[in-house]
Amino acid sequence: MEAIVLAGGLGTRLRGVINDVPKPMAPVGKYPFLTYLLNYLWKQGVKKVILSVGYKHEIIQNYYGDLFKDMTLKYSIEEELLGTGGAIKQSMEFVEGKYSFVLNGDSFFDVNLSHMNKTHLENNADITMSLKKMYNFDRYGTVEVDNSRIISFKEKKHVKSGFINGGIYLINKKVFETIPTGQKFSIEVDFFQKYSENLKIIPFISDGYFIDIGLPEDYKRAQSELVL
Repeated sequence: MEAIVLAGGLGTRLRGVINDVPKPMAPVGKYPFLTYLLNYLWKQGVKKVILSVGYKHEIIQNYYGDLFKDMTLKYSIEEELLGTGGAIKQSMEFVEGKYSFVLNGDSFFDVNLSHMNKTHLENNADITMSLKKMYNFDRYGTVEVDNSRIISFKEKKHVKSGFINGGIYLINKKVFETIPTGQKFSIEVDFFQKYSENLKIIPFISDGYFIDIGLPEDYKRAQSELVL
């Protein structure tokens, strides 16, 4: 299994809480947040990780080098900001297989990747998206599911319950064939929402532990909840 981690975030909302480092390098206990993600991927059996980096990428490269335990690390460097979609498209050039996991570098979702991989293959999906059921929230948009297929994405608003995008995807390389490398676009807005009717995007629902360190209060919570 191969995985892409989007690790180019600036951490704007965490300024004043962390030093001037890429958001995935925000310290959680003794380690950068990215270490928890890489350790999770290693334990799940991933053999190769492509780190999509941009802002101060040298910090990440110097810290991790080309190996995490026995898991190979490659770097896809954004010379200019490409958005989440453009970063994934560029990183796919390092993927050897027909598809790859993709993870946001500022959130942790304890999903069984082997089961997700099996679901993706059994359904002959273009994209498999991890979803988590949440209650009484307004921070996230919601994902609409019908007959085991993702059909639409709703804007952020307060809802009593709904599925949120968990930030882990399994994406076939071929879905980006018509998009040139270097083009800036958002995977969430410009791709998922735009092509949800044309692509087979299926859900993988999990009740695993989830945290997003994008806001200071959740970053603080991660200090006591994430352990290695």
